Amino acid sequence: RGEPAEKHKATCSECGQECEVPFKPTPGKSVYCFECFKEKNPRPRPRRN
Repeated sequence: RGEPAEKHKATCSECGQECEVPFKPTPGKSVYCFECFKEKNPRPRPRRN
């Protein structure tokens, strides 16, 4: 802990742009660049009580 995660080169499954991800990509699984990941997984709104 405390040290930066190792970056691995990957190609975004959505836009085809080359990117770096903080995990080793698994062959056959989709990988998304930061922008496409944000679009696919919008942050949920906090609930109000």
